Formats: sequence, C-alpha cells, structure tokens
Amino acid sequence: MMLASVSMVSSYVLQPLGGGGSCTARAGAARLPSPCLQADEGPLASVQSAFSIYQRSQAEGMDFKQSVADALAGEYDRDAITAEVKAAAEANPLVLFTWESSPACKKALKLLAETGATPTIVRLDDPWSEGNVRRAALGRLTGKSSVPSIWIGGEYIGGCDDGPSDDAPGLVPLAFRGALFDKLQAAGALPGAGKGAGEAAGKVVPTGAPAPEPAPTPTAPDTSA
Repeated sequence: MMLASVSMVSSYVLQPLGGGGSCTARAGAARLPSPCLQADEGPLASVQSAFSIYQRSQAEGMDFKQSVADALAGEYDRDAITAEVKAAAEANPLVLFTWESSPACKKALKLLAETGATPTIVRLDDPWSEGNVRRAALGRLTGKSSVPSIWIGGEYIGGCDDGPSDDAPGLVPLAFRGALFDKLQAAGALPGAGKGAGEAAGKVVPTGAPAPEPAPTPTAPDTSA
C-alpha cells in the first residue's frame, strides 16, 4: 500500500519551507492537493489522533505497551468499557481474554487443561475494532495490557508467565506456589467443585438454571418400637 501510494505521487515531492512545518510541491507534471492541507481528513487524521492519544497516555504515566494499546483503541467511553470487561471477567469461574494466535494464550489454555478446568474465552481479536478497546480498558484496570488476561473467581491473577504484582503473579507462578488448584476449586472452576448454578457434579449447568437438588441422605430404619 505504501509503495503504491509513493508511485502514484512520484512527481510530487514534499519539501520544507524555511525549516518550518509547511509543505510545498516541486514542479512536476501532476498537481495534487497538498497533504498538509488534508491533515484534518483521511488517513493522516487517524494517525495524528492515535499519536495524540499515545502522547496523552505517556503523560499520564502509562508504560509503552499501555500507551500503544490506548492509541490503537482510539477514543472510547472508558467507564462504560471498563464496566463491560469487569462484568465479563466476573460472569464465570474462569475467564481468559485472549488472542487466538498468541503463543502465551495457547500455553495458558494448555496448562489449564491439565487441571481439568474449562475456561470461558473472550476473544480480543474478533473483531479487532472491539477487542482493541477492551484490551486498553483491561490494561488500565489490571496494570497489564498483554494477553492472556486471566481471571479466577472474578479476580485478576495475571497473564500466563507473569503478572503486574505479587497478588497477580501469573498462571505459572501461581501453580509453582501450589495455590492454583485451590484457587480454581474455590471459584468452582473445576469439575465437581460446584459454585451455585455454574457447575454441579462435573456437568456444566446453563447460567441462570437452578442447581440440581442434592440426593437425599439415606437414614437407618427406626427400630425403637
């Protein structure tokens, strides 16, 4: 796309005027509108907007990855999207926000499969237009914008190999501490663990459906008579 754009305007060369930011065209066969006059329209406008958001994010003290995530997300209702991702993270015992092609996401899913847990997966790359916004909001919410973003029992535990804090160290460190299995079980993320109507006897029950009634406990016959 870039090569095509350059070839189309080969006779149109931008030069600075007096060292300033203005642009002019060297004489040529073709006369095209100056990109400087189109700065508020078309592709240049989106680039300028993204760069402005990146600079604003940096000024707020965000790290490079979060600033890039903010720039890709563009302008959005931060409160509304943050509430949306929190609701999604808390909706099931084990939730992963992922990219399908991410090696770290694939690794996390493989490790969780070893525990017998079946996570709810929220794709951030399908579509990208929505996922980029959610990723930016997740990054600001958790302190880590990379994927996967793993939540157990509505609590953020980090990514696959690491996390932003000791309370959210990541999936692998949590497993090495011997705390992962207990955390999954307490959240009702393991078969048979049960948590409300989410799971019962290892079988997934649709959300909102009543939990099965427990089997009655057998009692010894009354022989006192």
